[in-house]
Amino acid sequence: MNTKYAVIFERAENNWAAYVPDLPGCITTGRTLEETKANIHEAIRGHLATMREYGDPVPEPISLAGEVEVTTAA
Repeated sequence: MNTKYAVIFERAENNWAAYVPDLPGCITTGRTLEETKANIHEAIRGHLATMREYGDPVPEPISLAGEVEVTTAA
């Protein structure tokens, strides 16, 4: 069964970071966005495997990520 979790990607000065709002503590970084996407995929898999190993319930995804366009000109 495949499940989709919302992931937030943030660009820093020298790298990228990513976290999963529905999986507290599931975070990663990478030099590029592509590397960070691969890393968060593995981080989610590992996070869920650890939760299952310890008998913790695996949360269903409830967060949605989106974009809102606003005018920034004064």
